[in-house]
Amino acid sequence: MSEPGGHLPGLFLQAFTVPAEAIDGNGHVNNLEYLHWMQELAKAHSDAAGWTLARYRETGSTWVIRSHHIDYLRPAFAGEELVFATWIGAFHEQTSPRHYLVWRERDRKVLAQAQTLWVFLDTAAGRPSRIPEAFRASFEVIPDEKTVVQTLRTGAYSRP
Repeated sequence: MSEPGGHLPGLFLQAFTVPAEAIDGNGHVNNLEYLHWMQELAKAHSDAAGWTLARYRETGSTWVIRSHHIDYLRPAFAGEELVFATWIGAFHEQTSPRHYLVWRERDRKVLAQAQTLWVFLDTAAGRPSRIPEAFRASFEVIPDEKTVVQTLRTGAYSRP
């Protein structure tokens, strides 16, 4: 179901079909579903890079969200196949922006784009902490969203 993004190291993709439960009173995917899916995608990307919940617990660390920004560009409907892409845009001392793109597979239209600012936390102290080199080394940074969009537009990625 999930795999890295093929020809663009650092890109993580996941495809799925929109379930009927995700639909709101307006007949399309509820905005909160995107937020939930983004969190799940970030977790899957971290797991795939070897940073599982168990590893975070062993290292006494975790990530918390400082902020989200989501642009909803087009609606999605039950039964549609969507592809989510995520990547890390940078590493700062204690924070890291994670980017997301969501598109509908049948017409390759971008439905949403988003960014979450994550803060690395020392769980014992309950305070932000410096992102360790071991974590930084586990992920490739993609600083330019245009590179991701071009990769997705041309289909130069491994289908999830």
